[in-house]
Parts: sequence; C-alpha cells; structure tokens
Amino acid sequence: MTAKIVSEPAVFTTLRRWLHAESAPGILLFVAAVAAMAIANSPLASAYRAFLDIPIVVQVAQLVIAKPLLLWINDGLMAVFFFFVGLELKRELIEGELSSLRQAFLPVAAAIGGIAGPALIYAAMNAGDSVALRGWAIPSATDIAFALGVLALLGDRVPRALKVFLLTVAIVDDIGAILIIALFYSSAPPPITLAIAAAALGLLVVFNRSGIRRLSPYLLVGIVLWVAVLKSGVHATLAGVLLALTIPLRVSGPPEASPARRLEADLHAPVSFGVLPLFAFANAGVALGGMQLADLAHPIPLGITAGLFLGKQVGVMLISVLLIGAGLARLPSGTRWPEFYGAAVITGIGFTMSLFIGSLAFKEEFAANLPVDERIGILLGSALSAIAGYLILRFVPRRSTRG
Repeated sequence: MTAKIVSEPAVFTTLRRWLHAESAPGILLFVAAVAAMAIANSPLASAYRAFLDIPIVVQVAQLVIAKPLLLWINDGLMAVFFFFVGLELKRELIEGELSSLRQAFLPVAAAIGGIAGPALIYAAMNAGDSVALRGWAIPSATDIAFALGVLALLGDRVPRALKVFLLTVAIVDDIGAILIIALFYSSAPPPITLAIAAAALGLLVVFNRSGIRRLSPYLLVGIVLWVAVLKSGVHATLAGVLLALTIPLRVSGPPEASPARRLEADLHAPVSFGVLPLFAFANAGVALGGMQLADLAHPIPLGITAGLFLGKQVGVMLISVLLIGAGLARLPSGTRWPEFYGAAVITGIGFTMSLFIGSLAFKEEFAANLPVDERIGILLGSALSAIAGYLILRFVPRRSTRG
C-alpha cells in the first residue's frame, strides 16, 4: 500500500518563505506603523485610543503597578526587546565585530556625535524661547526598531559589520536618551528604588561570576530589577540591557550550552514578529487633524526636522571622519564610505523615542503655550531619514567580488 503525500498549499509555502526572509520583520513593522496612522486618522480613532488606554493593574501585596496598555507595551514589552538587543550586543562585543576595542570605539563616539549634533541645531534655531528650548533633546534619539527595520528591508545589500555598527550606535544613542530623560525630564528618583536596582544588578553580576548557568535565577532577579527601575522614574527598558549583559555567554561545552546564545535564538521570532509590530502599532498612531504645511516653518518643528535629518548625519559623520582620518578607528569591515554615510542618515529616524521625549518636554502646562505640534517635525525628520538612508544603501553599487 502506497501512502499518499499531501502537498502543502501554495499560500502556506509562500508564507513560510516570507517569514524566513531577512526583510520580513522590517516589512511587518512598516505595515503596523502605516495601519496605526490610518486608524488614528479615521472614524476608528476613538476606538484606537480606547484600546491603548485599557487599564491593566498588577498587584503583589503592597506593590502595585497600574498602567494603561500603551505603557505596558512601551515599558514592559520593549524591555524584552532591549533585552534581546543587549544579548546580541554582548555577543558582538565578546566574540564578534566589536570584540576589538578599536572597532567598538567608533560607534560609541559616533553615537555621542549623533546626540550632540541635533541638540545644537535645535537649540540654535530656538534660542531665546525658554519654552521651546525644553525640546532640545527631542531630535537626539535614534529609534532602534525602525532603523533596524529599514536595514532588514535591504537584506544582504548591507554588510553585516555595518548593521552591527548601526545597532551599537542606536543602543548607545537610546541609552544616552534614557539618561537625558532621567536627568532633565524626570523627578528625583526615590533612593530606595535606586538601592534595590543596584542590589539586583550586583546580585546578577555575582551569579555570572559564580558560573551559574540556569536562567531562572537571572530572570527572577531581572524582574526585580525591571520593577525597581520602573518605579525609580528612569525608563524601564534600561533594565533589559543591564540584565542581558549579565547572562553568561562563554561556557564550556557546545555553543547551544550557552544561556545567552539560547535566549537570543529563542527570542528572535517573538521579538521580530510580535513585540516590534505591536510596539509600532501602539506608537505610530499620530493624529494629523489640524496640522498644516505652514506649521513646518515654526522653529520647533523645523528645528526637530533639521536636527533629525541633518544634525544626526553631520554629528555621526564628523566624529567618524575625524577618528578614522586620525587613525584612531577604522570603517566596519566590508564597508565603504557611501554605505557608511547611508547608515549615518538612517540614525536620523527618531520617531518613537522622540515622540516620548516630546511628550515629556511639552507637558500640559507647556503645551498650552505652543503654537504648533512638535510631532510634525518628528514625523517629517524621521521619514526623510528613513527614505534617504534606504535609497542611498539601495542604489550604492555593491563591491565587486572579482579579483
């Protein structure tokens, strides 16, 4: 008796191939952002806002965390994303492209230039206006999710080392933005929460140094670290990076015995196809009602647009050219200057973190004195950076493999 072989429907075969494509996460991220923008500017806008405002309360004894769904996504799920990114960064720092101090020096310095350049441009364009100057940090951040999404759309046209460079710049950039939020846009954190966070981090380091491989102790203490950072008023996603850096990477035995490698592999699909699209859908729904093209001429949105699109690439390129020219650093392996410039332009995608900083800079008491909506500049500056960076990297001729 011959068994029948049932062929898989073509639609499932196509879907499986697409899900395994390198560009799939970037496409899904873009679709989620466009869907959010469309819904937020449609008759379904009130339902969209109500969905994001759903209250969720978690209580353990006297500890209460009560937040709307939007903040659970931004402070909770994005901490998972930063945890995943931290695992990848640690691997690259120890065994990959950034294991050389000379190579690691460049993205860190470039990120600092990418923070300073936009801030200086914005401050110069809004000098003399004390309320407007509160937004100086809005164009200083790079949105990791959307920046990596653009690179994913390009597939193997972008050298792997350049992706690692941009990832490191974006992480340092966002950590800088988190520190800026903590120092300039946050109230004084309670000493007790900082003490608990420091104790949790110290315990994680002890686990690592003691050779503990089991993941459960790290994850349990990591939750304590996340809650402490969250309650301190500092952006909770920082806890994800700190936790990732303490997970053991190098252990005796086969590669799959490494807790860090195992976690990185397990988190790839949930983060790429779950966390990031949901994050984009929750944050990209900016209502455009009442916005006019003439508003772009105001120093606030104009300063943000110029900071993101010009300040970012100028800051990154200026620092990089000086360091490489002085022999203190070198270009990422397999990368030429046109490709490097394309990555510098992509760092101008501020979007989500810029929107977040803007909401802190122009709270209700300041927003009443603003004649324009700062989100216009964020949208335009991020869009220009994404489109220009993509086009540069898409049409730069590939390096010849002959000879």
